[in-house]
Amino acid sequence: MQKKQIYLLSIAALLLIILLIFGKTIDPKKKVVASNMQQTQQVLDFDDLISHAKEELTPSQKIVLNKIETRLNTGSIQDKIHNYKHLANFWKDTVALYEPYLFYTAEAAKLENSEKSLTFAAQQFTSSMLDVADPSIQNWLATNAKVLFEKALALNPNSDSNKIGLGACYILGNISDNPMQGILPVREIATKNPNNLYAQYILGLGGKKSGQLDKAIERFLIIVKSKPNHIESILHLAECYEMKSDKINAKIWYLKASELIPNEAIKKEIANRINELK
Repeated sequence: MQKKQIYLLSIAALLLIILLIFGKTIDPKKKVVASNMQQTQQVLDFDDLISHAKEELTPSQKIVLNKIETRLNTGSIQDKIHNYKHLANFWKDTVALYEPYLFYTAEAAKLENSEKSLTFAAQQFTSSMLDVADPSIQNWLATNAKVLFEKALALNPNSDSNKIGLGACYILGNISDNPMQGILPVREIATKNPNNLYAQYILGLGGKKSGQLDKAIERFLIIVKSKPNHIESILHLAECYEMKSDKINAKIWYLKASELIPNEAIKKEIANRINELK
């Protein structure tokens, strides 16, 4: 029986943004567990993912994992929190799989139930959500992040960063047919504090995703005015202008990005993109 492929999350946001912009949605450095999971599926089945991942473990890794999982069923709440964190780090550090790390970090945070731990876990999900193009993975990440942000906001309803994170789940995570549910709170924060660059960035991504390119450009320009070397916003600006068929401005921002990126292979990709604009 063929095993299914598990699409892993990259920690390197910059590389993934560049790969996404240049039409490559799979990081070549990802560890491939098997070869048949369809990227077009609408919902990521975590149980299926973890089941196939376990099949790929070495005998010694299986022994370690079994010991950790056995301890999850015993001990106090604090013991379970510790063991969930241990389990999360096992998948991230020993196996180099990021989805299980996120999932078990979230389980620990729910048990700990502090604003700090819930926020940390939620932000891990949303950070990864911004780095992937597969809708099924985006949905899974956003769904989990939403739960964590809501729990954190129940503890501190005044946290702007968590309101923005929750909004990002609706705007970018494919979890709702009504993205305005997420846009309005984020827009309110950006209006109240234009220097909140996280809010501006999420609104920029939302505008780009919905095809409101002028609004997206406006948001990204606010960011680069404050942070001239913010490479993610610069790349998004370049692509937004290209999507508008504004080749002159697209070239300007691609060149700006190239100046800031030391990687020669990426510089070459950008140069090729600029040549295609001519």
